[in-house]
Amino acid sequence: MSQSGGNERVVVDPITRIEGHLRIEAQMNGNKIESAYSSGTMVRGIETILKGRDPRDAWAFAQRICGVCTLVHGLASIRSVENALSYKVPKNADLIRNLMNGAQYIHDHVMHFYHLHALDWVDVVSALSADPKATSELAQSLSNYPKSSPGYFADMKKKLKDFVEAGQLGIFAKAYWGHPAYKLPPEANLMAVSHYLEALSWQRDVARLHTIFGGKNPHPNFVVGGVPCPIDLNSDSAINAKKLGQVQDIINQMKTFVEQVYIPDTLAIASFYKDWGSRGEGLGNFLTYGDFPSNGMEDVAGYMIPPGAILNRDLSTIHPVDMNDPNEIQEFVSHSWYDYEGGKDTGLHPYDGETNLNYTGPKPPYSHLDVDQSYSWLKSPRWKGNAMEVGPLARVLMLYASGHEQTKELVGMTLNKLDVPVDALFSTLGRTAARTLETQVFADAMQGWFDDLVVNIKAGDTRTFNEVLWEPSSWPQQAQGVGFMEAPRGGLAHWIVIEDQAIKNYQAVVPSTWNAGPRDANGTPGAYEAALEDNHELHDPQQPIEILRTIHSFDPCIACAVHLSDPEGNELINVKVR
Repeated sequence: MSQSGGNERVVVDPITRIEGHLRIEAQMNGNKIESAYSSGTMVRGIETILKGRDPRDAWAFAQRICGVCTLVHGLASIRSVENALSYKVPKNADLIRNLMNGAQYIHDHVMHFYHLHALDWVDVVSALSADPKATSELAQSLSNYPKSSPGYFADMKKKLKDFVEAGQLGIFAKAYWGHPAYKLPPEANLMAVSHYLEALSWQRDVARLHTIFGGKNPHPNFVVGGVPCPIDLNSDSAINAKKLGQVQDIINQMKTFVEQVYIPDTLAIASFYKDWGSRGEGLGNFLTYGDFPSNGMEDVAGYMIPPGAILNRDLSTIHPVDMNDPNEIQEFVSHSWYDYEGGKDTGLHPYDGETNLNYTGPKPPYSHLDVDQSYSWLKSPRWKGNAMEVGPLARVLMLYASGHEQTKELVGMTLNKLDVPVDALFSTLGRTAARTLETQVFADAMQGWFDDLVVNIKAGDTRTFNEVLWEPSSWPQQAQGVGFMEAPRGGLAHWIVIEDQAIKNYQAVVPSTWNAGPRDANGTPGAYEAALEDNHELHDPQQPIEILRTIHSFDPCIACAVHLSDPEGNELINVKVR
């Protein structure tokens, strides 16, 4: 915390994520955040590394953009090459890709809730005073999860007590325990902490789906033209009946945890924090690219998640989105540490994107960013000039607005159970709830994709790869394409320009760029910045749990270590959220 112009400025640096570190500076007016600034403090250079390489290899490099959901960057990269070459993939390949991406959603969302976000709402130390019997009664009132016995919660309480008595909270060390912003009773805290530990073993099991289809996890394998896993029911080295049985078991495991643990916990915890349904909105603009095809990427009408843009909360109008139109999606660098040949106020479509690094910020360690100048390594993407939010909330709103019955039922059920108005969707609480609700949608969809795959195989269709355009000699001299998808964190797209069988230009616009980007030339904030400026009061600027709640509601890549610095850059507080 430091002084600036008579008002305090709270600095949280770093809020880390896999692909880089995030710094938040919040200008205070009393205890209220007046303005917020989001700064990505590490640079991504994959685009530069990819120039001149074989487009068929791009996915392996692009996967290294992120260390958490590596799969999605690989898939977006593969799709960009296929789009450029008009390369059609077999139906089985699309189904397997849907299953792999759907599994990524369910795995990521559960892990994000319990291990990155829940501890913003759950006081771990308070759980030590919980009555295991009363905790069991609470859990059993919420669902039929078979492990909700008094003995189970007694064992979990003992495990937690051992951490504390040893003088080490271990994975729960260093946080704002006892902060008055925590509202859950001890039993609810013990229930959530127990499920936190339960999810650790659950996620290890469900990650096997990626190893079955992709050979390994993380960084599963992909291939331009399909998927690299042959189907042969009589072979031990291919997708056979045994492996298909394992996939079915994993899907069942996913559904059980989502339905009996994740959704009940979200609703139970949210019921104590309904006031967060009126803060953290921000932009009110939402963007989806669309994904999960039923009839190939060319058939947009067959996507489970429809593409489109929603402006100013208006769910009655879905605006079409053209990924190739140079006037729609553009990236700006007015407040970013990049230069454009046409000047910093120029907007560039990703096909024409430039990655010219130019750090003009202060020499670390520094007290404050100069927010009137460049202050982030993230660019500022815009759709038709509008700052947009991407992610689970954007997808749920798009499904809701397009009449998706299951989503409408889930949203209605949630609003009814929490007794909050529909406006609560546009908030920190709504964002967190949307992530949970779409996990149910994907858990159900997984079974449908799997059933379709089995039917295809039984009908004699075992193709997973189309070799027709594999050889570069069959390619045109020049081509360009976009590989887009809905990643767990939001709309993700890779744009590629191919010339003489090599990559001439490559640009990835990732969900965190849409959400965490800085202001543009017009001073319009990004989604993080705008959300923090919406009705946030800090109870204690030295323990800014309110900032963490809203930032974590966006993106599971953000939440590893947080510390506050004084004007000299000395650490005041260190908090680790694992």
